Amino acid sequence: MASKLTPLKELKVLQFQIPSHGLVPNTSIQNKPLLIYKSAFPPSSINASQIESHLTSVGVVTPQWRYSMYPFDHFHSTSHEVLGIAAGKARLCFGHAENPKRVEEVLEKGDVVVLPAGVSHRLLKDEDGGFEMVGCYPRGCNWDMCYGKKGEEKQVESIKGLPWFTKDPVYGDDGPALNV
Repeated sequence: MASKLTPLKELKVLQFQIPSHGLVPNTSIQNKPLLIYKSAFPPSSINASQIESHLTSVGVVTPQWRYSMYPFDHFHSTSHEVLGIAAGKARLCFGHAENPKRVEEVLEKGDVVVLPAGVSHRLLKDEDGGFEMVGCYPRGCNWDMCYGKKGEEKQVESIKGLPWFTKDPVYGDDGPALNV
């Protein structure tokens, strides 16, 4: 693997189960937690190209974009998502801004988010004006946009059939995504 990673035994992983909120299923539909790998990539030695190269080399996900995060609640029904923080620092909301059981976390360069399909997410505040992520999806998956509105029930139901990762998208044959 091309990039230096924080050794698994030293990796701090935050794990959250977020209950559904209105028509947003969050983690309740597959019971797979939201995972945040804090400083999976040592921040002083990583950039977007290196994150893309590393995640491509593991072979589980395909990097598809570089961007911040939309400042409105949305989720995906056709794919799980892996977000590698390539620059900056931001406060993100997971689970829907109106959900009293939402999760708000400050993420920064080097962190990785493994976001199960159905989990609402949004940008609350770009802390330094330079927040950028590498957005990745499991090979062969295309992402869609859902907002927790009437008419999306069939899309939400389809999340139940999505396969989970067979390898950890960051660490490969071992890693937190395989132990949930």
